[in-house]
Amino acid sequence: DFLADNIKEDRTPDDLLAQVMLDWGLPLSLKIEQLKVNGKHVFRVAENSLYACFDTGIDEAFAKAIAKDKPLRIVFRDSGFKSDTAKTNVKQLLKQLSPETEMKVI
Repeated sequence: DFLADNIKEDRTPDDLLAQVMLDWGLPLSLKIEQLKVNGKHVFRVAENSLYACFDTGIDEAFAKAIAKDKPLRIVFRDSGFKSDTAKTNVKQLLKQLSPETEMKVI
């Protein structure tokens, strides 16, 4: 049970994106694009204002690919990281490769 996801089962990625946008004060009317980065589904909001990925298996290679776009904000699911080590490494890589990016984990 301690490994259980902290997000309700019935929440869709669209639900999570809307909540994150509201939390960050971003209007829901902004342009939202969906793309694939290293095989992961990514929402891109208003060019580089926000990137959101709620897939699993987030790792260092994904962080390097995302950092190229230098998003202002990025959000992941806590349970989406490949491991605790990957979570720490992703955070550090983003700090190095895209220091302006604010990372949030839900």
